[in-house]
Amino acid sequence: MGSYETILIEVEEQVATLILNRPDRMNAATPAMFDEIRDALDSLSQSDARALLITGAGRGFCAGADIGGRTFDGGRPGDASRRSLQNHYNPGMLALSALEIPIVTAVNGPAAGIGCALALAGDIIVAARSAFFLQAFVNIGLIPDGGSTWMLPKSAGIPKSMEAMMLGERIPAEDAEKIGLITRCVADDDLLDEANSLAKRLAQGPTLALGMIRQLVRGAQHMSLPEAMNHEAEAQRVAGNSEDFIEGVQAFQEKRGPNFKGK
Repeated sequence: MGSYETILIEVEEQVATLILNRPDRMNAATPAMFDEIRDALDSLSQSDARALLITGAGRGFCAGADIGGRTFDGGRPGDASRRSLQNHYNPGMLALSALEIPIVTAVNGPAAGIGCALALAGDIIVAARSAFFLQAFVNIGLIPDGGSTWMLPKSAGIPKSMEAMMLGERIPAEDAEKIGLITRCVADDDLLDEANSLAKRLAQGPTLALGMIRQLVRGAQHMSLPEAMNHEAEAQRVAGNSEDFIEGVQAFQEKRGPNFKGK
């Protein structure tokens, strides 16, 4: 994998682990970080990775966009923010959304602002008990971005999402689990073991089908039922013609565990 300044990435046992690596800044995100994330995701197609695990170095997952000492490249601050979103942050988030392998996020500390959106981009979201989620934008007079206004309501519903975005208050990990914002809340010491175990399990599964599931679920959110069913039918055609399906049926008939290849 490539060498980066703000992230680390390695592939082991078909799991790619991407670590946000600015621990001195609680992994606060810069435009360059999201450019590096996008580049790393592009390179995964050349590896044997069949699942992606995202976490943060040090005490935090991601404290949001790094606005400490921020300077703007001329013009009005809002115009600069728009350019950063359109040219850097949004393409990185969309690359995650388009990924064809399942994603696990291991939220090891604060996930604020764009960091909250990044944490919620996982298909399976595991958080340490001490972690929290924060839609911090309103506290400095901004609006949620990074896809937050799309993701939060689809997970937690409109009332809780409005509360989070309009009041700008922390959502502790245990509360996030209760409202359906995340998958699991675990003891801090168990976080990486739990997340790694889930990522490895996904990597050993029928990742062709898993990749289509993540795309179908996201796409269905803005489709009618007949449209969603048509997309399911086409995806089932692809899955049904796959080597994994043949292996799954043979394993079932032979009463053994399947050996999926993601093909």
